[in-house]
Amino acid sequence: MLAEVDSDDTGNSEKSAADLEAVFDVPVRLSVVLGRTRMPVAKLLKMDIGTVVELDRQVGEAIDIYVNDRLVARGEIVLVEGRLGVTMTEIIKAG
Repeated sequence: MLAEVDSDDTGNSEKSAADLEAVFDVPVRLSVVLGRTRMPVAKLLKMDIGTVVELDRQVGEAIDIYVNDRLVARGEIVLVEGRLGVTMTEIIKAG
């Protein structure tokens, strides 16, 4: 797929939200990862209601935000009108 980008005489290109309008309706999968752990299947099968699973993160540590399995940001859990949400605190630059 080729895309045209308008450039001025200096080779700089200016982009706006309107330039991305064609992709606004493309669905993506957003995942928020609180933490991870590894355990044997036997331990997993012994889990019951109330079982605590220890994750690899500390309380207050940033959580990872993925779009289509790509890390794009880090953030914090927030409570908004009785629902959990995420506020982004750091954008991860591609590279």
